[in-house]
Amino acid sequence: MADRQRRSARSFEDLVAEGAAVPTEGWDFSWFAGRATEARPTWGYAVSMAARLAGARAVLDVQTGGGEVLDFALGRAAHRPALLAATEDWPPNVARATALLGPRGVVVVDSPQGAPLPFGDGAFDLVVSRHPVRPHWAQIARVLEPGGTYFAQHVGPGSVFELVEYFLGPQPEETRTARHPDRERADARAAGLEVVDLRAERLRMEFHDIAAVVHFLRKVVWMVPGFTVEAYEPRLRALHERIEAHGPFVAYSTRHLFEARRAR
Repeated sequence: MADRQRRSARSFEDLVAEGAAVPTEGWDFSWFAGRATEARPTWGYAVSMAARLAGARAVLDVQTGGGEVLDFALGRAAHRPALLAATEDWPPNVARATALLGPRGVVVVDSPQGAPLPFGDGAFDLVVSRHPVRPHWAQIARVLEPGGTYFAQHVGPGSVFELVEYFLGPQPEETRTARHPDRERADARAAGLEVVDLRAERLRMEFHDIAAVVHFLRKVVWMVPGFTVEAYEPRLRALHERIEAHGPFVAYSTRHLFEARRAR
């Protein structure tokens, strides 16, 4: 309560300036503590990944971001795989992931989203990914060895669309249903993968001040493409006033746990 009262005493301009100044590289969301909350999926992806790493020989983390999730899982794993690699395509994240994961023996490769994965056929027995922009199913299947596993947490359909539509207005049905787990199941099967587990959850999020909204939209750039404070100042100001008067802005994220296996 005291934190909220201190934030409420600050001006719209101060809060927006703070949200606009926070660095956005990596996937460390600790800055949001006390400013925004998001319920976590019941399956505990990073801990589950650690258990998978312990039984793997060669592991690829696709779209690792700043490497934080893989670093956490490696710290929890009872056994370290002999071969570890990760891909990322945003230069600040490539640098961050290299600095974080390099000491753990992970090779971080700059690999553009949508391009063929720069690894040989059947090179890995485990491919992992947390929140890939778009799974490249044919490439995932290609780099998995026969019997190898893809274990990932994906962003689901219509995730945080309460916030998206606040700024952009109602979205087309095709946009709202993109990333649907049933569609991804079909795409994975078409690439030759057997889906062995698929679970979905809808999770409550709360934004407690406008600085959190600004930082979130700068960090998760695909939510409101081209977002800038200047372009959306009137909507930001109206949302600030709404939060001040009525409490946190509530949205819902969607996540699904995806496990697939390449046939032997």
